[in-house]
Amino acid sequence: MVSEPKHRPWRVLESEYLSRRPWFTVRRERVELPSGVVVPEWYIFEFPDWVNVIARTEEGRYVMISQYRHAIGETRYELVAGCCEEGETPLESARRELLEETGYGGGRWRQLMVTSPNPTNHTNRCYTFLAEGVRRLDAQHTEPTEEIEVHLMTEAEVRELLADDRILQCLHAAPLWKYFATRPESGRESEPGAHSESELNADR
Repeated sequence: MVSEPKHRPWRVLESEYLSRRPWFTVRRERVELPSGVVVPEWYIFEFPDWVNVIARTEEGRYVMISQYRHAIGETRYELVAGCCEEGETPLESARRELLEETGYGGGRWRQLMVTSPNPTNHTNRCYTFLAEGVRRLDAQHTEPTEEIEVHLMTEAEVRELLADDRILQCLHAAPLWKYFATRPESGRESEPGAHSESELNADR
């Protein structure tokens, strides 16, 4: 097993918040590196943890969405994703986001991976969950700012999007690549560590 690298933390000399707004909480720090070099301005953005979901229906279709992303001015295919709300576990947030954005839920859930959106200056982590055997339970319940279209795709279609770089959000592309790289060849829905929604609820 590969050991963890030697920890070489920076020393914070000064720290001040420049903004404490929703989606724009940022602080500026003056830091000293282990070498003694001092960086006068280092900016750190504080976000809540994020979640996303690779969801497959009982028929083996992947529940994807598409929506407009204003910063790049493009409409793209994505996974269901969102923020962890206060008091929620990442799993609870992921199940809520899937139901709200697509109307799908149930099935067997497990955590697939954890990533850092940008460890250089983001404080949060992104939790990816795999939900197997989901089904339509309700209508979409999106926020006023969300215009989300749901797409049920075959594995070949999702792989095509990945291969052609048409899933531009890196926090969605990375877990999909891992999922396809590590999934059993049989493609069976039940995998080690997977639990039904009722089993997960019983553990609370």
